[in-house]
Amino acid sequence: MTSITPYVLRAARLVAAIILLQTLYFKFGAQAESVYIFAKLGVEPWGRIGSGVVELMAAILILIPRTSWIGAGIGLGVMAGAILSHLTVLGVDILGDGGYLFFLGVVVAVSCVVILFLTRQQWVPIVFSLLGNAPGKKTGRGARTKQFM
Repeated sequence: MTSITPYVLRAARLVAAIILLQTLYFKFGAQAESVYIFAKLGVEPWGRIGSGVVELMAAILILIPRTSWIGAGIGLGVMAGAILSHLTVLGVDILGDGGYLFFLGVVVAVSCVVILFLTRQQWVPIVFSLLGNAPGKKTGRGARTKQFM
C-alpha cells in the first residue's frame, strides 16, 4: 500500500457510513420522501424499514476495519438496487430534490467500490476458497491459477 492508501480507505469508509447512517432518520422516521419512494415501488412500509435495517448493518460493518469489506459489499448491493430503481421507476429527481438522493446513492456506491478495491487482500482469498479455486492453487493439469491481487 502506498502512504496515501490508508487515508483514502478511511475517507471512503467514513463517507459511505455517514451517508448510510444519515438516511436512516428519513427511513425510520417515515419522512415524506421515503414514504413516497417506497410507496411508488410498492413496498411501503416493509421495504423502507427492511432497507433501513440492512443499511444500518452495512454502515456498522463498514466502520469496523476487519469487516469493512463485508459492509461495502452489502452497501454496494443496496445502492445498486437504489440506483436501478431511480433509473427505471422513480426518476432521478424525487419530489423536486434535484437528484440529491440519486447523487448520494452514487457517492455511497463509489465509496463501497473503493473500499472493496483497497481491501481486496482480505476478501478475494475467501471468495476463491468458497468457490474451491484459491489463487495460486494448482489446477488439475498442473498449471497454476492466475493471481488476482
